[in-house]
Amino acid sequence: MSIRILGIESSCDETAAAIVADGREILSSVVASQIDIHRKYGGVVPELASREHLRRIVPVVREALENAKLDLREVDAIGVTHGPGLVGSLLVGITYGKTLAEALGKPLVPVNHLEGHIHAVFLEAHKAGITPALPAVCLVVSGGHTVLYEVRHKDGRNGDAAALWSYRKIGQTRDDAAGEAYDKVSKLLGLGYPGGPILDRLAAVAGDVRPPVKFGPTKIKGNAYDFSFSGLKTAVLYHLRENPDYVPEIQAREAAITKGERKFDQLLPLCSPKTLGLVKEFQNAVVRELVDRTTRAAEELGTPTILVSGGVAANRQLRATFEERSAALGLKSYFPSLALSTDNAAMIAAAAYPRLKNHILADVSLNACASLPLA
Repeated sequence: MSIRILGIESSCDETAAAIVADGREILSSVVASQIDIHRKYGGVVPELASREHLRRIVPVVREALENAKLDLREVDAIGVTHGPGLVGSLLVGITYGKTLAEALGKPLVPVNHLEGHIHAVFLEAHKAGITPALPAVCLVVSGGHTVLYEVRHKDGRNGDAAALWSYRKIGQTRDDAAGEAYDKVSKLLGLGYPGGPILDRLAAVAGDVRPPVKFGPTKIKGNAYDFSFSGLKTAVLYHLRENPDYVPEIQAREAAITKGERKFDQLLPLCSPKTLGLVKEFQNAVVRELVDRTTRAAEELGTPTILVSGGVAANRQLRATFEERSAALGLKSYFPSLALSTDNAAMIAAAAYPRLKNHILADVSLNACASLPLA
């Protein structure tokens, strides 16, 4: 009989619940986004995020159960994110998860948000009947994280959804996460929040537009697998300051967004070829840094597989470049679907399954950990 886990995710600004059977079959997945609430502030406001989680957690869980055609008592365990993330947001999901587990007499499974993102890749691969081979180098890249892990099976049971994995951090950002850099550059250009989707689409239509500036590779002393995006963001800022002719169109885009005209088709006519070239060059630089360091790690560590997950994994150029580079190097690269790239609870329920099977449980003392390491 299938083991059905209710996953709850509330680490940042997405209130999510999902039911996953045996760590691989998604029976339902519901995500309530808060983008419209935080957009006018240009980023996530922790206090508002916590308040919105409180408002949405019950109906989101109820909808996930209804979509899976299950009663709450038919769930076998509760998996909940307990870090890393915003403490206030995490506490909403943890408190609700603990309450359900205690009231129903169900096991409570604590899950690391980053491990959830890695399991999202396997959820997607399972749909195609594929099990990515381990060991692997995994890049988790989002608005809050840019980190590289070496992922291995603890007991060598490749393909077993109940097998535990081990993680070794081999690289991380030293300043801004990649998604954070996208958001900041988008704000500089008057393109609104979140920045990743709009900059990705603008870069795609830039075509052969000549970039007004060239960004070279980021030089980092020490760990060759570390990332840095703060300098790239600052280079964009300085370029805009040195070229005041950008100002009128930036102001025009800001005015359009203030009026609610934020769709791609509404903003594209307000972008000059020069702006499109700048966006394209910025994205080329971000993608180059992510792909170069990740593939270098896979080659030097001798791992046959690359896993890429997190919100920035939805970037089309990043996916295409990883696939092209991996094929050239004889490696296999895997991504989750776009829906599973961003924060969701299906990945939390999937990551909870091997922990449940190996009796890694929590009790009512479980608390939020904003900087929870993945080990």
